[in-house]
Amino acid sequence: MSMRITARLAAFLAAGVSTAAIAQERAADNGPVASSGLQEIVVTAERREQSLQDVPISATVLTGDDLEKKGVVNINDIQQVAPSIAINSFNRSTFINIRGVGIAQSAPTSNPGVAYYIDGQLIPHEQFIGQSFYDIGTIEVLRGPQGTLTGQNSTGGAIYVRTPEPEFGANFGSGELTVANYDQYRGVVTANLGGDTVALRIAAVHDERDSFTANIGPAPSQPGNSNLDAARFNLRMLGFDGRLELHVRGEYFNLKTDNNAVKNRNDAVTDDPFVIEEDGRSYMNQQGYRLSTEARYNLSDAVQLRGLVSWQDGYTHDQTDGDRTATALPVPAGLPATGANRSMYPGRVSRASTDFRTLITEVNLLSSGSGPLQWVVGGFYMDEDVPVTLERDNYHTDDFYSSSSDIITLAENTSKSLFGQVNYFATDRLELLVGARHSWDKQVYTRYAVPGPPLPEPYVSDETSSEWTGKLGANYHFGDDNMVYASASKGYKAGGVNLTPGQDPFGPETNYVYEIGFKTELLDRHLRVNGDLFYSDYKDIQLASLLNGLPITQNALSGEAKGAEVEVMGQFGGLAFNAGVGYLDAKFANADCITDTNAPGTDDGCPTNLRFVPKGRVLPFSPKWTINAGAQYTIDLTGFSLTPSITWSYLSKQNATPFPSENTLVPGRNVVNARLTAEIGDRYTIEGFVNNLTDKTYIATQIQNSSSADGGIIYGAPRTYGVRVKVTFGN
Repeated sequence: MSMRITARLAAFLAAGVSTAAIAQERAADNGPVASSGLQEIVVTAERREQSLQDVPISATVLTGDDLEKKGVVNINDIQQVAPSIAINSFNRSTFINIRGVGIAQSAPTSNPGVAYYIDGQLIPHEQFIGQSFYDIGTIEVLRGPQGTLTGQNSTGGAIYVRTPEPEFGANFGSGELTVANYDQYRGVVTANLGGDTVALRIAAVHDERDSFTANIGPAPSQPGNSNLDAARFNLRMLGFDGRLELHVRGEYFNLKTDNNAVKNRNDAVTDDPFVIEEDGRSYMNQQGYRLSTEARYNLSDAVQLRGLVSWQDGYTHDQTDGDRTATALPVPAGLPATGANRSMYPGRVSRASTDFRTLITEVNLLSSGSGPLQWVVGGFYMDEDVPVTLERDNYHTDDFYSSSSDIITLAENTSKSLFGQVNYFATDRLELLVGARHSWDKQVYTRYAVPGPPLPEPYVSDETSSEWTGKLGANYHFGDDNMVYASASKGYKAGGVNLTPGQDPFGPETNYVYEIGFKTELLDRHLRVNGDLFYSDYKDIQLASLLNGLPITQNALSGEAKGAEVEVMGQFGGLAFNAGVGYLDAKFANADCITDTNAPGTDDGCPTNLRFVPKGRVLPFSPKWTINAGAQYTIDLTGFSLTPSITWSYLSKQNATPFPSENTLVPGRNVVNARLTAEIGDRYTIEGFVNNLTDKTYIATQIQNSSSADGGIIYGAPRTYGVRVKVTFGN
């Protein structure tokens, strides 16, 4: 491992520490004292701050400290600490599935089925949810449809990410540096500047790492190399009358990589999972910014008005060695790059550009008192443009020179909804809940160019969807922070338009879930045990695949699932432990013929180009078991503490498509992480860590063929190890 620190990183970290150092140094005490019991977990899933134990939702909630202790440094790591969730990242996107519901592959007009929020802003597309994972306050993983308060993209659940709020009357900051093998250098700086009524928090990250995979082909790129720079601010202000609280937030990110390291399944040179051979230059650049304003105004002691406006602007520009080899030949000059020639000469380079320009507005009116009746009503509006350009050079393999196959489109999406939820304590213990939302969604899709003869004029089509969703529930509270609950909920994902002119649009998908659960705290709040049982009726599943080489989204059958989750958390002096278990039995509820990306063809009894899916086949990305466990013990010494910790996670096998095969199977895996943390007073933290302690080689993602590139395998990170140092300043 190289121990050098690049000049750029050193300057970045020094600047951040200098910024933090303008505050007074925080006085050191005699060392941290381990908590005698569990701390209350606060969630915002229902538009107000509540204790997790009072919210009738199956949820995993982790604080920023929890994430650090468990080694969660990116969005993919969440599946190692929360049950019933599967996350697969490849190409431009991060696909999140909860209880087998979400998204399996992307298309220009599709949406995820798990709603993702950052500081109250919906991030409507899966391409831009991984660049903001630093300086986290809390992260809430909500399982099951959230069809009342989170809108159309919630058939599977929702994830709420909250960054730390600026604090009034305090000046402090931190500087953090991680150095690890594979030449990883990660620096994070934060600063809080707080007056009586105005406070500002800023945070920035630089994270660079070499690829785990070596490209021995002649290409100048090393797929897997990555370099992220990102920064954000949160300006918090109070009105003179004490009723108004205003947040102005901004964020910028710039992620540059050499694209994904994809192992060719038919590699004829080496079977080493971390060696590839590509001759085409590859890259992926994702850049953008987000601006938002959120205001809360107390109209009275019992009623609050909340409004949020968000503007998001981002793009993904990428290029791929489409044949994943250094040997495949391109179509010879002079021959048409279609039909049999494409099969005989598969060498190619593909390039894509996708832009997202999104305006989101939400208004809520909600109760803020403490009476037996609590309620929230609101409206939501989204308007966005998504221009997409996909180009393929079938005449070259080393770089992109000119396109021989164009896809140029524009999707214009609008989403409007009205919603409300009421919670009423019929008795001191019995709470009743009813929520409803009505959504209106429209997509206008313009195709300026598609493969084949030029279009005589732009081809415009549209699809509209509308749906009622919501929730009914009854909760029985007993003791302090203990409850049992039963609920029925419905989530919905809007339909859209397919790329190819003449292809029918795809309709909405819906998910009905029936759930019973419990939440308990025992042994004087030293032990927390939460669990649930659920049944899911998943209708008109949207599945993206290929038809005649072009992307298509189809309503592929219906599904049903049943399962259970249990989470345990304990704190006894210096000993802390946690465990989570998720069981999922998710299958297709009927049989039908659909298209298949991985192995296109025609099965007996199916129309041309369709393959048969039998009833009872397992739904994509639905591991039967998801298990995680961790333990740590804090040893208090004079002036400092030592905390050894270990975490383990297990995901059982899953398939990437409805068609099980060697090319779609993601085998089960065990991953063990270990760390040793020393805390000196409340200012210094030094940590050594080893991730994937046993150096397990495992498949993280199976990529299927697309219109631009062949599929392949992405392997999970091998053993990584390093040191993290954090310094905190201020009062």
